Amino acid sequence: MNPKELAEKVTKNPKLTAGHRLCGGCAAPIIVKSILATTDDPIVAANATGCLEVATTIYPYTSWDIPWIHSAFENAPATISGVVAAYNALKKTGKMKENVKFIAFGGDGSSYDIGLQSLSGALERGHDFVYVCYNNEGYMNTGGQRSGATPYGAAATTDPAGKARPGKMEFKKDLTKIAAAHNIPYVAQASVSNLADLTMKAEKAFKVKGPAVLVVLSTCPTLWGTPPAKTIEMAKIGVESCFWPLYEIENGVYKLNYRPAKKIPMIDFMKPQRRFKHLFVPGNEHMLENVQKHVDDEWETLLKLCGEKA
Repeated sequence: MNPKELAEKVTKNPKLTAGHRLCGGCAAPIIVKSILATTDDPIVAANATGCLEVATTIYPYTSWDIPWIHSAFENAPATISGVVAAYNALKKTGKMKENVKFIAFGGDGSSYDIGLQSLSGALERGHDFVYVCYNNEGYMNTGGQRSGATPYGAAATTDPAGKARPGKMEFKKDLTKIAAAHNIPYVAQASVSNLADLTMKAEKAFKVKGPAVLVVLSTCPTLWGTPPAKTIEMAKIGVESCFWPLYEIENGVYKLNYRPAKKIPMIDFMKPQRRFKHLFVPGNEHMLENVQKHVDDEWETLLKLCGEKA
């Protein structure tokens, strides 16, 4: 979907409306609005506890203009699975004629950690729904605790940088490949910095029969410590540095969607972020080297999976 068409669809029929309380510069509403605009069919959404849920439904208000269900942190995929099963029963008995799409949203805390079991079960059972992880790389709704998606070296409130530990010492999980390991029809990694790519992938996800997963990099100015006006720019640097590659997996086949003309060094992505500032003091040079090596190694592995030349 081109930018003009996307803007027209979002403006004409905003399924997530204005008036939410998400932070200035938060990427999540951009991601949600863009994805929901890619289908004209009715949509039912489930939403795990998190920033998106809390800030869009402060009682007695809601920003959702579609049927929407709040689930706990750990069970949005199970909730939407039940809705899909009920819909299929109504269709089978002729009590419902409309074609309806189903989607669940969760942050990385829900998707990578607390709700991973529920997500895995829903994918394995083959329910026909789209799961979207808006990945801001931490438990931002509850104060910036580290999650399984928090990058190596980042400071978090439960893994602060200090004399004992210089931030998180583990590399993040790869949820995209974990989802692909369930042998589902469609999995893709996207970024808020490239809405044409994101909406193309969302259109595919809604069209496939069976589960589809979108894992989207969602900049968080509040706890990344970046200016709200730099939201898209920071996400773009994440892509250009190959920290967050854009690719998709259709029926087990990997495809690279974007290859930077010149890969940006990881320090350009990390230096503007407050959560990495301790890595730039003398004595932590080895951690910067570890980050760059890990990103380089992962990129080379992905190129091979996609059948691309190094």
